[in-house]
Amino acid sequence: MAKEKDCLQVHYHTIEQFPIGVILRDSHGIPQVRFLTGNKILRILKCRGLAPTIPEDLYHLIKKAVSMRKHLEKNRKDKDTKFRFLLVESKIHRLARYYKRKRQLPSNWKYESGTAAALVA
Repeated sequence: MAKEKDCLQVHYHTIEQFPIGVILRDSHGIPQVRFLTGNKILRILKCRGLAPTIPEDLYHLIKKAVSMRKHLEKNRKDKDTKFRFLLVESKIHRLARYYKRKRQLPSNWKYESGTAAALVA
């Protein structure tokens, strides 16, 4: 239980779950939260109602797409970034379809590149 409290305290200082494990490893000397508590970080956060609404991998892809779109607004002729942007967006759509099937995203959730900045802000 003390380790779960450490995990929750670190969560209040960060947005994502990935840095929680890194901070616990580096500053508290906890190699794996799962070994001590029996639950993964995300499950601990879900039990407390603190889990993120968007899965972490999808969140990072959306964040990447937002930064690429920002780059493309400044550099219109960057063909390579435009191509990579399309690939990232297709990955987002594919992941969203998967998470809708697994019911980790609501069935009416939709990615729109114009409003994606609000999702990661």
